[in-house]
Formats: sequence, C-alpha cells, structure tokens
Amino acid sequence: MAVHAEGEGGAGSAAARRDLAVRAAVEQGLVGGGDGAEPLACLLDVAGIRASAAALTGAFAAALAPGTPVLHAFAVKAAPLVPVLRLLADAGLGCEVASPGELALARAAGVPAGRTVLDSPAKTVAELREALALGIAVNADNPQELERLDALVGRAPTPTTAPIGLRINPQTGAGAIDALSTATATSKFGIALRDPGARAWLVRAYRDRPWLTRLHIHSGSQGVPLALIAEGVRDLHALAEEINAAAGRRQVDTLDIGGGLPVNFASDAETPTHAQYVAALREAVPALFDGSYGLVTEFGRSLLAKHGLILARVEYTKTSGSRPIALTHAGVQLATRTAYAPAAWPVRILPYDAKGAPKTGDPVAQDVAGPACFAGDLLAAARELPRLAPGDLIGVPDTGAYFFTAHYGYNSLPRPAVHGFTVGPEGQVRFRLARPAQDVSAIVAEAGGDHGDALL
Repeated sequence: MAVHAEGEGGAGSAAARRDLAVRAAVEQGLVGGGDGAEPLACLLDVAGIRASAAALTGAFAAALAPGTPVLHAFAVKAAPLVPVLRLLADAGLGCEVASPGELALARAAGVPAGRTVLDSPAKTVAELREALALGIAVNADNPQELERLDALVGRAPTPTTAPIGLRINPQTGAGAIDALSTATATSKFGIALRDPGARAWLVRAYRDRPWLTRLHIHSGSQGVPLALIAEGVRDLHALAEEINAAAGRRQVDTLDIGGGLPVNFASDAETPTHAQYVAALREAVPALFDGSYGLVTEFGRSLLAKHGLILARVEYTKTSGSRPIALTHAGVQLATRTAYAPAAWPVRILPYDAKGAPKTGDPVAQDVAGPACFAGDLLAAARELPRLAPGDLIGVPDTGAYFFTAHYGYNSLPRPAVHGFTVGPEGQVRFRLARPAQDVSAIVAEAGGDHGDALL
C-alpha cells in the first residue's frame, strides 16, 4: 500500500519520512485502533541510519591522511538487533561488543572477527580465550585482566592474531549525566591514568609485552561535551607517543578512541554532527590524523537514536487533580531511562490522530503515561499538546538507540515488534519486520514455565 507525500519537501526529510511512515503503519495494520489491532509498534528509518553511517565514515575519511587504517565499530549495546548490525555492516561498519550475547549477535549478523572489538570490564577467562582464538580485538580493562592475558597468550599453541590493548581512564571529569561519564576520577572503567604510578606502570607493561599494540579510551556519551571527549583523546595520543619512545619502535600502532557523540533530543536537528566531532579532535590533537596511527571508533547512539520512533495507541484518557492524563501502551519498558530519570532523559511527544495524521488543536497541559504499575511510568508530565483522546496515537522520536531496542521487562510487558521502513520516490512506504512482537507464551517460557514444579 502506498502513502504519498504532500507539500514542499515531499519524502526527502527525516520528519517527512516519519509522518509518512506513521500514516502507512496505521493503514497497513501495524498499529492502531479497533479490536485486535496492535497497540504498539516501533519503527526504524533505514535511509536515516544509512545517512548517519555515511556521515561518520565521510567525516573521518575527509580528515585522515590517505591510507590510514580505520575501523568504525558500532556499539552493539545501543541497538542489539541483528538486522541493524547487518545494515550497518553493509554501510561499512564493524561491531564493538561488551558481552557474550553481543558477540553472538555480531557473529549472527556476519560481522567478521577482524571487524569486531571486545570491550567490557568483567571478561571471563572463557570470553578472553574465545576472542583470542577468533582473532577479535581485545581491550583489557585492568592489570588483573592483563595477567589473565599473559597466561593465555603464553600458553596459546600458535600466536594469536587478535590485536590487544589496554583501556585507560584519562580522569578528565564528568559531563552533565554522571551515570554516563566514564572518565571521572573514580570511574569503574580502565586504568586510571592520573593515579600515582599509573603512567609509569603502563609504559612498563607495554615495554614488557610486545604483543600489546593498542590503546583504548571512552570518556562517556550523552551529556559529555566534545571538548572533554577531545581532551581524553589528546591524553591517549600523548601516552601512545610516550610508550613508543620508551619501546624504541612503533609498538602501539592503533588508537581506539571510543565513541560518545551526544544526541539532540530537543528537536529534529542532528547536532552535534560527526563532522563537528572530527573538527574538535583536529583542534585538540591534530597529530591524530597524520597517519601515524590506525584508528578505531565505537559510536552507538549518534548512529541510531534519531532514526527510531515509538508509536503507541492512547487507550484511555482521564483527569486527576484536574490534570488530563493519556494512558498509552508505551512507558518504562521502552523508555526506561526517561521513566526513572526524566530530567536527564526528556523525550518529545508527537501527537497523531487515529488515522495517523499529525493532530492539531489548542495545546493543553497533560500527562502522557505508560502501562506499567508504578507512579513514575510517565513519558511526559504536564506537556502542552493538543488534547489526546482514546484511539489517538503518540509518537516518541529519537528512540532508535537504548530505548525500544533494549527492552526492560517490568510487569512482564512484551517486547513490541520493530519494523524498518523505506520511502520510495513517490512517497510509498515499505515495511520490513526487524524483530517480531513477543507473545505471551515466550514470556511464560522465559519466566521458567517449563520448570513450574522446580521449587515444590
């Protein structure tokens, strides 16, 4: 079924594609009203994802010396969906994984070991052994993990092809969201570079281990300003130069600079851009781009967030204390951070009528609530919107990373279907199922349904 764009701009802009997709989702029965209709669906804009991937790769390609090796590894935690990983692989990206499950997803997506990076602060011996055997790059988090690698590398029947490095914490400080700031003085991640004796220990560790060839950093993500991220990368580069000088050779050949580009959740504008990120790095550490080192990046949110939309039916409306409340099917299970930390993670609400057309009308302050049984399950409080009515739909944009892609199982609410969509030149919308909706039998099985008598 085709839905056509109207007015200047057609289906060219992300906002226009989004509105076309909402109307098409209703008309094609993916979400909407009526008995038996799905009350909730999640949409991914394929063209938008491809555009973000191209913006990332293009920004670095334009700045790097010709021939510089570079791997852009998508942070799987941001959108752990195999079709997304396949799409990004097709756009030239690899995967950064931080658990056995994420590694399994990357392998299921066909991402080669040589384009996969393993990061996590609590890798088991079995995980390390597997990564070394497969040739997956490993960033060790701490001296105890390095001791495990000493034993594994020394006992391997053949030399590993896996690049190995250490993660450092530059201790450059926190951004606006403490929980996402990983370069604080007491961060749990990496080796604290400014602690007494740490720098000298790191130089010795590399000098004693010729197989350590990488350095890794990740200073945080949402809420961390570009200048702070760039400062950490500058410290990483300086440490690599010091290690190589002490080794008398170019032992460290690759710098993994992590990701962390913040996302604008206040409007459709994509800011800051990957080009602005590169410009900040070039100003802070110009030698990063001279070809002396290969580069690895680990972006996640900035590639997917703006291209996801939660679409939920308004089931009921009511008032309490004279405050209008719209009860919907989208809440904490999809927007977990918003429900528990609304000041740090506010979301926009886009109102649509029952046919999927943008809803207009005089704004009324109202709450937009989810289906979960706790008082904080709100997507928005006292938000000025056209008055919502049963059967209307709400859209929650910018949710393509860390929202509906990483479900929270409160109240045993099912995971919704995720549909990727494309818009043709005449505005026709085509959907492809990326993840099916979870049915109640799967919830029962996950909750030990086959072991009901186990505790009797």
